[in-house]
Amino acid sequence: MSFINNWLRPDIKAVNAYHAPPSTNMVKLDAMESPFPLSDELTGQYLTYLADAQLNRYPNASANELQQTLRKLMDIPDEFGVLLGNGSDELIQLLALACDAQDIVLSVEPSFVMYEMIAKFAHLNYQSIPLTNDFEIDAGAMQKAIETHNPKLIFIAYPNNPTGNVFNRTVIERIITSTKAMVVLDEAYYAYATDSFLADIAQYPNLVLLRTISKIGFAGLRLGLLIATQDTVSQLDKLRLPYNINTLTQVSANFLLQEKNTINANVSIILAERQTLFDELVKINFLKVHLSQANFILFKAPNANELFEFLKENSILIKNLSATKQLTDCLRVTIGTEEQNQKFINIVKSFYD
Repeated sequence: MSFINNWLRPDIKAVNAYHAPPSTNMVKLDAMESPFPLSDELTGQYLTYLADAQLNRYPNASANELQQTLRKLMDIPDEFGVLLGNGSDELIQLLALACDAQDIVLSVEPSFVMYEMIAKFAHLNYQSIPLTNDFEIDAGAMQKAIETHNPKLIFIAYPNNPTGNVFNRTVIERIITSTKAMVVLDEAYYAYATDSFLADIAQYPNLVLLRTISKIGFAGLRLGLLIATQDTVSQLDKLRLPYNINTLTQVSANFLLQEKNTINANVSIILAERQTLFDELVKINFLKVHLSQANFILFKAPNANELFEFLKENSILIKNLSATKQLTDCLRVTIGTEEQNQKFINIVKSFYD
């Protein structure tokens, strides 16, 4: 047996690494990215702006300017604290590190896989409550789990990934008020949803929000943020590694996130394309298509594995979720440009013809 197999924790050896499939020469509709690159004009301005970055120095430790940029972009009140992370994943990990070993982390399933993975990495006890058949939170089962397990953290994606729906607000409010846990609402897809719990932070001291800029056009910058009361952020900041937001991310985001009108215009295009794509998928009698408030659509398809491979053969990459519990024969497609979406629809139609 090799050195690493003798040395590594057994539970880590049992975990499968996060896998990102190759996508060269593919229409990439698998990872909830924005399909819109920078314009040529903005690219030129951006590169000029980057020229002043001092790469020989450590980045600004607190990223104060970037925090203000994000507050302006997302209309975050000054009364709330903001903590930045190298993507939301780092912030999920930071919250896990704040817990004691074997504390309970509670979530729903299916949901974002990193809640469970990071909980395991941090020696926490992860428990999940299955969603109902229509992908809603089972309020009774959730309340029973809270009473039974007394969780330290509760993660709820809002809208949920990979199902795309927002859960019943009253159910979430009941969860927040019925527990001593920190309730973390992951609003990664806030820009595409009709509801947010941002204002509710003032009312619920145990409420924390996660957001990211990955879904609005800047996945490559790896920038997430945690929003909570000032005292919560002040304490959690002790766990943040020094200089965790690098200089290029700070400089890039400070420049690119000023383009609020362009960002909002692209969001509007995605929303319109989401409706068009939904309508076209519904017309295919074989499919069960789920409503979405994110930048993707989940659908159930006969012969899902074969359809997935057929799309790949035709240079379209989407996400195959058919092996996931409760998602048998389900596929998830990110909303792309009009041209990309039409190509996707045409191939799906040709598969079932």
